[in-house]
Amino acid sequence: MKLLIIDDEKGIRDSLKKIFSKENFFVIEAEDGITGEKLIFEEKPEVVIADIRMPGKSGIDILKKIRENQLATEVIIITGYGDIELAIQSTKLGAFDFIEKPFSPDRIKLTVKNAFEKYCLKKTSYSHIEEEKQKYRIIGESDKIKKLINLIKQAARTSSTVLILGESGSGKELVARNIHYFSNRNLSQFIYLNCAAIPEELVESELFGHKKGSFTGAIDNKTGKFEEADGGTIFLDEIGDLSQRAQAKVLRVIENGEVQRIGENRIKHVDVRIVAATNKNLVKEISNGRFRQDLFYRLNVITIDVPPLRERKEDIPVLIEFFSNNISVKYGVTKKEFDEKLLKYLSEKDWKGNVRELKNFVERVYAFINKSVIRVEDILPHWDDNSILIPSPVKFKDYKEFMLEAEKRFIENKLKTYNWNVALTARKIGMSRVNLIKKINNLKIKNSGAEERSLPPEAGEESPNSTGQGAL
Repeated sequence: MKLLIIDDEKGIRDSLKKIFSKENFFVIEAEDGITGEKLIFEEKPEVVIADIRMPGKSGIDILKKIRENQLATEVIIITGYGDIELAIQSTKLGAFDFIEKPFSPDRIKLTVKNAFEKYCLKKTSYSHIEEEKQKYRIIGESDKIKKLINLIKQAARTSSTVLILGESGSGKELVARNIHYFSNRNLSQFIYLNCAAIPEELVESELFGHKKGSFTGAIDNKTGKFEEADGGTIFLDEIGDLSQRAQAKVLRVIENGEVQRIGENRIKHVDVRIVAATNKNLVKEISNGRFRQDLFYRLNVITIDVPPLRERKEDIPVLIEFFSNNISVKYGVTKKEFDEKLLKYLSEKDWKGNVRELKNFVERVYAFINKSVIRVEDILPHWDDNSILIPSPVKFKDYKEFMLEAEKRFIENKLKTYNWNVALTARKIGMSRVNLIKKINNLKIKNSGAEERSLPPEAGEESPNSTGQGAL
């Protein structure tokens, strides 16, 4: 066990070295804060004992440096009688404890022993955090991604609220998790809540909790997400979908740290870092009276815009490689290779569903194409021009609505594939031209590059040799 003693008084260093050498510690000494800071990164001690006042760098400076770099090292501050308030401040900054001069050998031995035990527990937690960082790391080599990662790390060093903006599937949750794991709250909980996925009548209960019997269905006491996140981070995804009443309560948490369960008069105080995300235009929502302006200003302290995939297309091959590796390991199958022409082809696509859509595409390749090297011609029979034909079922209220949208996307995609030639498209998909025209009109499919008009259902069959384009 390594113990680093940083003190400008030789007598203190000698005394401590004598005590801990007998306790089987490997003792390292530094006579000032600058030397001590250097030794922390070279020797990586489990416990540091530092004097609160020293030339160059103080014990507080050493403590801040350790916490900034998220080291598991525990720090014990030695303080004189006149520095008690400063010593108390050090514990708020993350010091394990402080000991006043003159100190008893038994007291300091017990303190160091306890600090070492805490170090061991923390080291295990830090290993978990490193695993989480790897699991949720942001993939990309583009300038936009490098700037995004830099902004995340800057935001993580503060306790300010963060508003993450970006299209669906662009990786807003990934950004929120990275803010948490790079912050000094990373040993505490990261709590996720999708505000759009919870019925309006239950969202307050989810956020703030409730007392047993406070409403129909409240069969037991419930702890809200804000209480669960105490000391850590809460991520409110799709915050633009919160009701006005819930918005007012979130504002109260931001302003005062106050949480009140439904059905309770008692107010609890929580220390929570709030990160929110939306793909809505909140300024427009404010003007329409659907979002509180005061809450927007409270959330919008640090804004992070997540770039869509079409603005960082150079990252597409890197992402495909990453997803391919993960899928092969997850399912224990041989890793598939995507040839250069295919990577170029995929990199030219806009990917309206962003990174989520790209990930789903790679998973389908593994599911349906039984080849070790994937080429452009291999994917065309399954995905044509790589448009995603099947919509996400989450946003549809019933099966009929979902199927109509899927049918519209399928027909529209085929029309584009065959250059909007209605007769050719009908033959290729096994449908009569008359039925296809009916579908086009009923589903309101239009060719944006042509004059917009409906086709008459009674129109006759085109000649198989016709090369005319459908005027949609």
